[in-house]
Amino acid sequence: MDIPKELCYLPLRTPKEDTMPDGKSEVLQGTLDLLVLKTLEALNPLHGYGIARRIEQISEDLFRLHEGTVCAALLRLSQKGWVSSKWGASENNRKARFYSLTKAGRKQLCRETTNWERVAGVIARLLQAAPQR
Repeated sequence: MDIPKELCYLPLRTPKEDTMPDGKSEVLQGTLDLLVLKTLEALNPLHGYGIARRIEQISEDLFRLHEGTVCAALLRLSQKGWVSSKWGASENNRKARFYSLTKAGRKQLCRETTNWERVAGVIARLLQAAPQR
């Protein structure tokens, strides 16, 4: 069995942590890609700052994203052809790169969602299993 990319961890800040001490929150790598793709599906097009704030809003600030983390994810998604970008003006009339989901990105979002649901189901079953003695 191949080890899914989700088994590598990506650090995120928790609401009360500015320096990410040992008790930091972590999400599985690939999960940020899924969250970015899903956010773009709902709010296409959007700039990186807007994507980060939307994920924080939906997570009720459980996930506090570093700006560089979102930029790296967007670069990775762009290189894979799952998002496209173009320059435009933000709400405060500043120059910003706006990202949109591509057709390939929509297909990948479906694949990533299916995979996430499968992995989450396995974890849920493991957590609910009665201890063996």
